[in-house]
Parts: sequence; C-alpha cells; structure tokens
Amino acid sequence: MTAYMDHKDLANEIIDETRSTEIRDGVHRVLDDIAQAESAAGRAAGSVRLLAATKTRDVGEIMAAIDAGVRMIGENRPQEVLAKADGMRRLCAQRGLTLGVDGSADAAAAAATADTIPFHLIGQLQANKISKVLPYVGTIESVDGLELAVRISRRAVAHGITVGVLLEVNESGEESKSGCDPAAAVDLAQQIATLDGLRLEGLMTIGAHVDDEPTIRACFAHLRETRDAILASKAAGTEHCTELSMGMTHDMKLAIAEGSTIVRVGTAIFGARAFI
Repeated sequence: MTAYMDHKDLANEIIDETRSTEIRDGVHRVLDDIAQAESAAGRAAGSVRLLAATKTRDVGEIMAAIDAGVRMIGENRPQEVLAKADGMRRLCAQRGLTLGVDGSADAAAAAATADTIPFHLIGQLQANKISKVLPYVGTIESVDGLELAVRISRRAVAHGITVGVLLEVNESGEESKSGCDPAAAVDLAQQIATLDGLRLEGLMTIGAHVDDEPTIRACFAHLRETRDAILASKAAGTEHCTELSMGMTHDMKLAIAEGSTIVRVGTAIFGARAFI
C-alpha cells in the first residue's frame, strides 16, 4: 500500500463547511469551463461529461463533490477503490443515488439511469486486483492490450457481470505513458469487442506533455479518427465504442474542441493534495 495512505484516512466521511464550500466552488468552476468549451467548439450542451479524479481524496471530500453536481468519479488505484467504495455506496444510497453497479447489473444499463453515478477505474490494473474491483467499478479505462482484456473478461464471466472497458491508446508516443500503439488500436479494439463479459465503450488517451497546442490537438484528433474508424468498421461488438476519454485540467478545452466526451479533472475540483 502506498505511503500516502498511511497518512490519510481515505474512509473518513467528515468534512467541515469550509472544505465543502471549496469543493463545491471547484466543481461549479469546472462545469462552467466545460460548458464554455462546448459552446466555443459548437458542440451541444451536455455532450461532455466531467469525471472527478478522486485519487487521495477521502469519502467526505468525494461526497461533497457529488453533492455539488459531479456525476462520474474515477479512481487511480484499486486499493483506494476498496478503501472508499462501501462508505460512498452507503452515503450515495442515502441520497437516492447508486454508485457504480451492483454485482449482477450490466454496467452500461445501470450507467444510463439518471440516479446512477458511474464509477471508473482510470489507473493501471494488475491482474491480481481484477476480481477485487469488479464488484464496485462499472468501467475500466486503462485496458492497454489484449492480455489484460482477456483476464478481465474471464473474471467478469466468473462474476456473471458485464464490464465496460476503454482501450487506452498512447497517442503521444511518450515512453512514460502506457497504452497501445495507435497503429494497432483498430484491430485491437475489434478483438476486445468480441470478448465475453466486456462492453467496449470507447477509447482513452493522455494528452502529450508538451507546450505546443497543435501537437496536443493532433493527438486528440487522431484518437477521434480512430474511434470513428472502429465504429465505421461495424465489426461485432464495436457499436458501443463511442466514448473519448481525453482531456485534463490543462488541456481540457483542446480535448473538447477535438471531440472528447469525458474529461478527467482532479486538482481543479479538490485543490492541491493534502494529508491528515
């Protein structure tokens, strides 16, 4: 377990009014920024969804974000899912909301309901952690190859559930990033889409870490083109491959301009990480 988890009680549910207000204001600013970027790009209002990246945030902080209007959350580490999920589910239920999916639900069907908050795993997933997170998360965004997809498929079938997956593509080509080769993405997506227990929901990428807008936009544009090629192929199981999870705080507007459907924001909502 990572060191920071020794310094913060991630299951803590108590939050004071000052902190709650900070988070509420952060959520509202980000939602306003998304709306403005949608308008500037000529896109329909509500076509882009905010995913709150909740790494190192405790249950109380996450619930404050949900109370402020967040309707999708994503965890980076499986151990954080396990530390927070039960508390978040209970508190969501008190608000008439369902977090993620129950053990027998189809992820996509559950996520389509207005009172469900999709719960994504957005960080890397080791094979030995798959069964631990499946009862909680409805979508795994970090599927970067066929081997991991097959392993998730086997566990999903054993659990009797359908799990949403996004194929992670390394559009920037940076060695520090995970993800499949863009040239292999269409073929790989078509293979993943045929696996039992999985629903291919779309593609994910992390923007290039450069100070060059054309380069960043080109990566996002190529992911969109790859998604469109997958859909156009009409290969079995690819009809649901519509999501483009791309864009974070610093490049969100560029991602939205290039067709992002999910943007992942953490610090702009919660502020700098703090330990207790």
